Amino acid sequence: MKSIPSKNRLTKVEAWGMASASVSYVYRPNTIQGILDAIEEARIAGLKVAFKGTGNSYGDAFQCSEGVVIDLSRMNRIIDWSPDSGVVECEAGVTIRDLWRYTIEDGWWIPVVSGTSFVTLGGALSANIHGKNNFHEGPIGEHVLSFDLLTPDGRLFRVSPEENSELFYAAIGGFGLLGCIVSVRLQMKKIYSGLLNVEAIAVRNWDEAFSVFERRLPYADYLVGWIDCFASGRSCGRGQIHFATYLKPGEDPHPEESLSVSAQELRDTTLGFIPRSKLWFLMKPWVNPLGMRIINSLKYFGAVREHGHKFTQPLVHFNFLLDSAPNWKWCYRPGGLIQYQPFIPTENAPKTFEKIVTLCQERGLVPYLAVLKKHRRDLFLLSHAVDGYSLALDFPVTRKNRERLWSLLRALDEIVLDAGGRFYFAKDSTCSPGTVRKFLGDEVLHRFFTLKHQYDPEEILETELYRRVFKPILKESRAAAV
Repeated sequence: MKSIPSKNRLTKVEAWGMASASVSYVYRPNTIQGILDAIEEARIAGLKVAFKGTGNSYGDAFQCSEGVVIDLSRMNRIIDWSPDSGVVECEAGVTIRDLWRYTIEDGWWIPVVSGTSFVTLGGALSANIHGKNNFHEGPIGEHVLSFDLLTPDGRLFRVSPEENSELFYAAIGGFGLLGCIVSVRLQMKKIYSGLLNVEAIAVRNWDEAFSVFERRLPYADYLVGWIDCFASGRSCGRGQIHFATYLKPGEDPHPEESLSVSAQELRDTTLGFIPRSKLWFLMKPWVNPLGMRIINSLKYFGAVREHGHKFTQPLVHFNFLLDSAPNWKWCYRPGGLIQYQPFIPTENAPKTFEKIVTLCQERGLVPYLAVLKKHRRDLFLLSHAVDGYSLALDFPVTRKNRERLWSLLRALDEIVLDAGGRFYFAKDSTCSPGTVRKFLGDEVLHRFFTLKHQYDPEEILETELYRRVFKPILKESRAAAV
């Protein structure tokens, strides 16, 4: 007779975007043995297992309905730190915020960060996060020296580009489907100031946006663009680009000040008196099509006034914009939001993004926020990256628009695939098995399923993402082989 875990462990596990949720048995171990104990309880009960950090994936990458979710956020020790070499070893539950606060006063920064600092390192590797500097730094996986991976049968592998290399390139970006990342050795980046030199550049349309990116790429450490998706016609693609560079040795007269934790921390208030924790409440009345059209227009006219403005900005303020308004996503309640982020080769990106935004406008489902970034290819098996650009689009989800929104995104999938594009599972909520098969290809999928059979032969590791897109492909492949 199967032994079901205690009902006290039943917890609602919600996607970061709040558009999907499931009920699971949640375990919060703080040791490797605790992880193994949780897996064994799942095995006895005949349940599947998923791993979770702080839960910052927009969609279902860490959900496991009616299964076991192992939350690793309590495994948060920094095991070893060398201020001389910049090599740090951490448990998987250490967050980006934990890490920068630990190393910055020694003059070291995390080489690749996401838009929020609350992502765990284990989650960062599992999603292979990218930042505003992907065009020359690549994803975080390229800065990993090694990691320890625990498989469901209790084996612990030291994994690096030289040791178990095939597993290295598959588990990074593998969303916990091959095993649990329990610790990470990472090479940090040496910095000489806690400030960045930043320039704000207004662009009037897609042509200007891509022209600025291409001209500035050789000189930039970071490049990121905001796009007003409500603008149409000759103004389609208008927005603002931020070009940023690290300060060189000697440029900051007081590096000991800018490299202090206190100088980097985001303030608790804005305008001197409004608590940032309440900003979402003030924003909520504007989070509707008319309100967001007005906000995007005002933001663009502000960008025109700021055009050419040069200033310095702390690294934390520049990189973690999502943290500057805590719980801003609550503006999207009750339906939540999803993000759609296609990656398009450079030669096809301008026309493809214009086509995508125009179709959104025609369907009456305009993204409230759009972010443009430049990328390059990498060697990771399930990579989302291309030599090109991505456009991250935030869509509100409501009971009234859900069916129309999913229909729109299926149509956008075809536009992206026709342009040679790819998708990112940390942001995805809607990709179909057919779409995934087209952009990854049968050879890559075969290699992934072969590794999964090798390291998870019982197929105990299973997320809603896996059930939605990978499991149907595997089932179809097995049926074809019979």
